[in-house]
Amino acid sequence: MFANLLQLFSRPPAPVYEEGFVREVTVVRPAARDPRMMRFLLVCWVLIALKHAGIIYACWRWPVPFHQLWINAPTFALGLLATVAYWRRW
Repeated sequence: MFANLLQLFSRPPAPVYEEGFVREVTVVRPAARDPRMMRFLLVCWVLIALKHAGIIYACWRWPVPFHQLWINAPTFALGLLATVAYWRRW
């Protein structure tokens, strides 16, 4: 309660005006995306799409005791996570 009692009765310190001005501005441009990595992501998504089509065909063709999303959903989620992690990094 009495922590700032001395500051209450003393004069406030003079403001430092030099701290209120901008001295320098630097702009950092993001690095360009690697085209090889973009092609790799595209190839991976094409492979994921082919795998999804193959799993859906196999589940329709042969009787299996589970739904195809038990296989396709984690694959899609992991691919989406990897893609988002790459895009957010830049």
